[in-house]
Amino acid sequence: MVARCFSLLLIILVLPITAQVQRVDEQLQKLLMAESAITTLYVEAVDDEKIVEAAIQGMLKELDPHSTYLNSDEVKKSNESLQGNFDGIGIQFNMIEDTLFIVQPISDGPSERVGILPGDRIVSVNDTVIAGVGMSDQKIMNRLRGPKGTEVKLGVMRKGISNTLFFYVIRDKIPVKTIDASYIVSEDIGYIKISTFGLTTVEEFIQAILDLKSQGASNLILDLQGNGGGYLMSAVGIANEFLLEDQLIVYTEGRRSPKIGYSAKGSGNFLEGKLIVLIDEYSASAAEIVAGAVQDWDRAIIVGRRSFGKGLVQRPVEFNDGSMIRLTIANYYTPSGRSIQKPYNDGSQYGLELNERFNNGELMSADSVHFPDSLKYKTLTLDRTVYGGGGIMPDYFIPLDTMRYTKLHRELSAKGVILRANLAYVEKNRGALQVKYRDFEIFDKEFNVEQDFLNLLIQKAKELGVELDQNQYNSSLPMLSIQLKALVARDLWTLSDYFKIINRLDDSVEKAIELLGKKSS
Repeated sequence: MVARCFSLLLIILVLPITAQVQRVDEQLQKLLMAESAITTLYVEAVDDEKIVEAAIQGMLKELDPHSTYLNSDEVKKSNESLQGNFDGIGIQFNMIEDTLFIVQPISDGPSERVGILPGDRIVSVNDTVIAGVGMSDQKIMNRLRGPKGTEVKLGVMRKGISNTLFFYVIRDKIPVKTIDASYIVSEDIGYIKISTFGLTTVEEFIQAILDLKSQGASNLILDLQGNGGGYLMSAVGIANEFLLEDQLIVYTEGRRSPKIGYSAKGSGNFLEGKLIVLIDEYSASAAEIVAGAVQDWDRAIIVGRRSFGKGLVQRPVEFNDGSMIRLTIANYYTPSGRSIQKPYNDGSQYGLELNERFNNGELMSADSVHFPDSLKYKTLTLDRTVYGGGGIMPDYFIPLDTMRYTKLHRELSAKGVILRANLAYVEKNRGALQVKYRDFEIFDKEFNVEQDFLNLLIQKAKELGVELDQNQYNSSLPMLSIQLKALVARDLWTLSDYFKIINRLDDSVEKAIELLGKKSS
């Protein structure tokens, strides 16, 4: 407790000595006395760490929805997705039926170097069985990961071989990619999907945009749908790729945080050419910074649905045991002065706000979105009206198509039937598929989901207790066929190839292509 409170005291000591600070110090002493009384006098033994964490979480609940406490394990997991690498064996995998299936070993990674192949199943780690014993995903990950340079023994089952194969893998730094896909859509249109804003995002983006331009792309679709945000400076770096010198990207301001602005350097790699940015109700924070900046400067057309509305700046307060507080210290504002943050005064409703959007029809119709005149702003180049106070409203609204997904399709997805059917099909046919379809282009033109594939889907559905309604099955079949084909492409080639197929179901992507004056390939 003393070590934790010492960090808080450091924060207090750097502030001006005022009556308010003295009151805070008194309350801190009160908290220390309460903790001491509980641990020494309570009728039963008390977990000191547990009650301290509960006290911290209780304090944060009185603030805003995004000021949070993370224990040391949560900090590590959170950082891995953003920092660009971790130490491990280098595989893409799925956990299906209590077994780890390898989708792809990472190119030139530790597993590929020793001969591990797509479709292999890891059944043991250092002679400890991990398949069929109910071990949690996290415990399996903990066994696979470890410091760079250390060795791990993997027991692997491979189709066509009855005995367990053993591989000795030397762990290494494994890159974490934040760009899911990058490809030419048609003629001069490039497509890039950013999943999160991490330390390597700008570097990845520059490489991707240069590759697309070398293939003839002069226009770009930037897909930020489902992007929950990440590092501020990565968002600034991406916006810099599109904006001219000295154009403001974003500024932050808070009660004790002075106004700080971030402007473009004019050194970007896509300063010309048409740009369309895709967002949806799950695009948040850093994704909203990019969308807001290019919309305010009339640099891009925004397509999709109103974004999440997270515009709070968090500062990490780290503790000696590796845990931390992420404390809100300021708000984000777009160049026109719009606040990105949606209201959070009623904390009980904040987490349900997306459900409210669905219930009031906002996700299905732009006419259901209402902004007061006080939230009107003007773009900085064309003087168009935009709105603040709750996310970024797109220029072209794309309704959520609730009629496309049947109840059966939702159940097949939720219970993992589609994924399991795909894994079974690829495991059975991988060699034949690779011989028949030498590259993705041939596969895309010639491959169709035939009845044997669908029979696997039906079989997996029965195994998992999903009742097949024939009418719903027939209605879902066109979409299921595209999903299954996309998953096969991912397993045989890359995630970009997956998106080349699955994006044909994405109305926002199709609208972007239409706005750019092209037809989908």
